[in-house]
Amino acid sequence: MPRLPLPKRTFNLSGLLDRLAATRLYLVTDQSLSRGRTTTSVVEAALKGGVDIIQLREYAMTDWEMLNVAHEVRLLTKKHNALFIVNNRPDIAKLAGADGVHLGQDDLPVEEARKILGPGKLVGVSTHEIDQAHKALVDGADYIGVGPIYPTQTKKNVVPPVTLSYVKQVCAWKKAPPFFAIGGIKHQNAPAVLAAGAGRLAVVSAIVAADDIQKACAEFKEIIAKSPLKS
Repeated sequence: MPRLPLPKRTFNLSGLLDRLAATRLYLVTDQSLSRGRTTTSVVEAALKGGVDIIQLREYAMTDWEMLNVAHEVRLLTKKHNALFIVNNRPDIAKLAGADGVHLGQDDLPVEEARKILGPGKLVGVSTHEIDQAHKALVDGADYIGVGPIYPTQTKKNVVPPVTLSYVKQVCAWKKAPPFFAIGGIKHQNAPAVLAAGAGRLAVVSAIVAADDIQKACAEFKEIIAKSPLKS
């Protein structure tokens, strides 16, 4: 795979990009899997366990509920020096002062999301194949999601698992973009994902549904720490 062209930007994003480059563990929230616990309490426990990025992804919340939770999560992430991303809602991300937004393949294009979000913020894109990954980077995405690696039921209209072969494809780029492997990642299969070349993991149910959320995050961090970050 040839080296990708760098996206053109007219704003300074270097500070957030530097912080993004150092991250390893990314939590995507899902209150429906949180066993009656609030999203805010889940986030707080996860941050204490060492999560580096929080993505607020709550399909069942009203706009008002999501904005209120987003403000709470913003305060918690600042307290723990973690990044805060909002899923598919650049308007909520802007109002809550989030660090960026994450987009799916059927969501707003990167350029349009940036118009709403404003300059100097992160935009991530979910990808399920190498052509989507290439397009996301050319469009100006700052990082990509790579998955689902394993079967997952956390989203409707689930994409078939892309398996570890897609992780290896992305790693084969001469300059791989920052990416997070996602989809069905548990403590028991995380080492295999890391061994395939992923330096960063995004996790949902294995954290939000854990008996002890803080402990689950700390254990993921221990597993990740055994694998060097390549890009």
